[in-house]
Order: sequence, then C-alpha cells, then structure tokens
Amino acid sequence: MPEIEIAAADGSGQFGAYVAMPKPTPAGAVAPAARGVVVMIQEIFGVNRTMRSLSDWVAEMGFIAVSPDLFWRQEKGVQLDPDAGQDQWDRAFKLMQGMDQDKAVEDLKVTIAHARKMEGANGKVATMGFCLGGRLAYMAAARTDADANVSYYGVGLEGLLGEAGNIKAPLILHIAEKDKFVPPEAQAKILEGLKGHKQVSAYVYPGVDHAFARMGGHAWDARAATIANGRTAELLAKVLG
Repeated sequence: MPEIEIAAADGSGQFGAYVAMPKPTPAGAVAPAARGVVVMIQEIFGVNRTMRSLSDWVAEMGFIAVSPDLFWRQEKGVQLDPDAGQDQWDRAFKLMQGMDQDKAVEDLKVTIAHARKMEGANGKVATMGFCLGGRLAYMAAARTDADANVSYYGVGLEGLLGEAGNIKAPLILHIAEKDKFVPPEAQAKILEGLKGHKQVSAYVYPGVDHAFARMGGHAWDARAATIANGRTAELLAKVLG
C-alpha cells in the first residue's frame, strides 16, 4: 500500500500519504506482533524521492513509515528536486511561504491518529521531520500526542521556544553548525532556551551544512548523518518497540 488517503480534520478534503511497510519476516524468524509508526514530515520539496527513500529506510528498520502531503492545500502531489536548479527552489520557497503551518500541524494530528490504528501497527507513533519538517516536528512535539519526535535541521525554532513547556515526550534536535538557514545566533538561542529540558536532546554537528543527512545531496555528510541517524534509531527503538 504505497499511497493512502487521510481526511482532513476541518472537512476541507483529503490528502495523500506515502506508506512504506517493513519487509516480511523471514521464514522461521519470530515476527513482532505489531509495529510502531513513524510519521515522516517533508522538506520544502514535498513528498519527493528523498522523502520516499527516507521512509523506505525507516521501514527497513522495522517500522511503518507514513509521509503525508502537507502542501495539498495549495497543490497536491508536489515532488521537487533541490539539486535540479533554482526554479525548483523558487517553487519550494513559494509553497513554504504559502503554507498555513497551524493547518499543517492539524494534518499531522490526524495522520498520527490514523497511524495509531493502522493494520499491523502497535499504537505507538513518532514524528521525524527535515528542514521545514524539522520545524513541524518541533511543533508536533509541543502540540500533538506523538510518543517521540525527531527534528533534523529544523528552521525557525528560536521563534517557537515559548512552546517548549508543552513538550511532554522525547524530542531530538539535530542541528548543523554551518546551517545557512539557522545562523549561530539562532542556534545559541535554541540551545539556551531548551537547556535543562528533560525531554529535549539537542546535538550540534560541527562543520556541516543544512541537509547534511540528505543522502546524495550537495550537503551530504556521511559521518554526521551516521551519528545523527544512530541517535534517531536508538530513540525510535526505545519508544516504538
């Protein structure tokens, strides 16, 4: 079931979501009774090849991955390529600027609710977001009942620190030291604002740029991505089973 449709909470329509399922358990092996679900939150480029590959990677770890189309209120099925020219970036930024992020969080809420009841799911759900999705993962940590949340190079988090008190489940922040979209002063505000928060773990990866975990992308850094992904996998295994 590579694609599903989920009804929006406000009754305005339905949005699609890419689904990646774990591989069947080999014959003779003991299969888990059910799987945890990870809601994968898109970058500004939509549910593109990268988001689908990341969802497949999560499924390879033994979880169900669901990646909802959060641009659907403007344009359904957006799949842009950040390495294919400035026009792709221009479209991406226009879509990001046109997004109602509060509505996007509402869409994430219904996606989480749907994920808890999926066939083969164990009722536990985490979110994992990148770039814009990293921001939305932080918002999900503050505004939804997700069991864990992971933010890769989330943008604008320094403006959301007032919501930190609402974070009740584990949240990991993966921050790129050389992120041109999250300058040093913003990073300092984030780290200071979240210092001592029992549910938040923030990691700064030295010498790497925004999107360092996008395999094959211009900023890909294998070492930082491996360390970050290991921390992510450890949290998912602990929380989702």
